Amino acid sequence: MGNDQKISLHAPANESYTRKAGLLPEPVSLESYRSQAFYELERDRVFGRSWLTLAREEELPEPGDYLVRDIEVLGASVIVARGRDGTIRSFHNVCSHRANQVAWERSGNATRLVCRYHNWTYRTDGRLIGVPDEASFERLDKAKCGLTPIATEVWEGFIFVNLERNPSVRLEEFLGGMGDYLKGIQYKYADNPITIEAHLDCNWKVACDAFSEAYHIPAIHANTIGKTFSSQDNKFAHILGANFFGPHRSAALYGNPDYIPGEEAHVERLAYSAIDSANVVAAGSREEMADYLAHPAVNHPKAREWVHDVHAIFPNLHIDTGQGGFYTHHFWPTSVNTTRYEVRFYMAHALDARARFQQEAYLARVMEVLLEDLSNVKRTQRGIDSGGKDYMVLQENEVMIRHSVHHVERWARAQTVQEALA
Repeated sequence: MGNDQKISLHAPANESYTRKAGLLPEPVSLESYRSQAFYELERDRVFGRSWLTLAREEELPEPGDYLVRDIEVLGASVIVARGRDGTIRSFHNVCSHRANQVAWERSGNATRLVCRYHNWTYRTDGRLIGVPDEASFERLDKAKCGLTPIATEVWEGFIFVNLERNPSVRLEEFLGGMGDYLKGIQYKYADNPITIEAHLDCNWKVACDAFSEAYHIPAIHANTIGKTFSSQDNKFAHILGANFFGPHRSAALYGNPDYIPGEEAHVERLAYSAIDSANVVAAGSREEMADYLAHPAVNHPKAREWVHDVHAIFPNLHIDTGQGGFYTHHFWPTSVNTTRYEVRFYMAHALDARARFQQEAYLARVMEVLLEDLSNVKRTQRGIDSGGKDYMVLQENEVMIRHSVHHVERWARAQTVQEALA
């Protein structure tokens, strides 16, 4: 894609991430965060035309495994299933008879899916194979009455769908340089996620923005991770650098390499003493993560003062690569000012008490931090909705927010996906 732009990490202090992204340091309109009309454009032109990540292939390890995912902004319920041939396919969760939902459970394993309304029966490859009292249907063509397929592709273990009937671009073109940049990362422990879901009173971009910059950390997270993401040398948690690939983006975040828990932090000190995970309590040790950490996109500068990366795949997925593993954030719009937020932390199966303690300490710290972030998004949305301000003023280290809004607005204006990606 012609507009992929890669910024070298460890950029000189006078080098502007904003300008390298092809943008200007101007105020950013808040209208896309509160306008019902814009939300409807997002529904149709952003989420309705983008490739969206629904799961990882490890969630469907066996033939017949299936799961159901909701995409509320599009009013869609999606069945993702691994067929007997091993292929992963997706379908609208809608029966061809009277449009009842076929799958009621959120996941399972089955050789066939049965609509409980009238027992119409489908294979996990979508074919209609059973119709009670079939003789009473005049001109019924079962070959044309299978589950409605949804375009599905798998990239690096992530399952993507596109709800356009005929997607404008393949997933490879949609990802562009970001796909090349992240290719080959060893996503450790992808079969063992810890999933947290929250329903938030804010626009989806407000939630996304909260996890797109570190400028807020010394303030909101002063008593939790403030001292691990900042130091006397970097008081405001300046990022180590940023990369931009069309509508996608990535940033490397600073971590204080000299942080030591205080004497009063007994549990945290014990967790640190049990592992070698640099400057933060993590889910895995450096030894366990050596191959993963060697990937060029994981800690791109290979800096001692690195804590984790935020890789944002347009429009609503973050893949974060940290010292002890990876985790993902999904920001699903449910209305103009409400969001379903999902975060998944992937970690090893704890085989002994030491590993279990390390993971529990990690999750306890993570939950504290998440609550600090998520408790603030409602206040942000209230301020936006009040009309008291029409713009937000962003600094260099909030460049991922500026880039996100620019491309959401670009896609909302564009008549075609090709125009949006140009």
